Amino acid sequence: DHHCPWMNNCVGAGNFKHFFLFLIYAWSSAAYALALFGWNYFFCADDDCIFDHIVVHLVRVMTVLAVGAFLFTSSMLMNVTYGIMTGIGTIDRLKKKATNTMSQSDEEPIPLIDVFGIGGYHTWPFPVDPVFEDYDRVMGYSTPQRLSREQNFLERKRPLHTDIKPSQSIELPNCVNDFLPV
Repeated sequence: DHHCPWMNNCVGAGNFKHFFLFLIYAWSSAAYALALFGWNYFFCADDDCIFDHIVVHLVRVMTVLAVGAFLFTSSMLMNVTYGIMTGIGTIDRLKKKATNTMSQSDEEPIPLIDVFGIGGYHTWPFPVDPVFEDYDRVMGYSTPQRLSREQNFLERKRPLHTDIKPSQSIELPNCVNDFLPV
């Protein structure tokens, strides 16, 4: 889909659920912070509600940050939701807008089972890796190692470790020694 500088990772089919949840968590946190600041500001009418001057300024700064986070994550959530509803990724949508070809797209909406997996609705709000019914279809590709593993699994074979030979010495390989502290 795109590269996210906030997660420092590319967003695609394998981690789309985690990105979506990250946005929901950030949006909820910003909304909660704004609700707390508003509650303390508007419903604190007692004489006991006199705050230190520094605290007032810190709350103002935090309010500005929370408003910014709320607006940004709202925008991103709308963007991602639009992508799920139309089936057009962020980069593809930007390219189509630049060339004025949005009306020519033939993508279909992304089924939620392709985002959240088949683990059941109770797993959707939690950051657990989704399990897909047809992994290769969702990812759009397959690797030979994965196909081999699945073939062995279907034939109920255990993987053979004939290529692993016992070491003759107790010394660690040089590649391991390079990572050990001196």
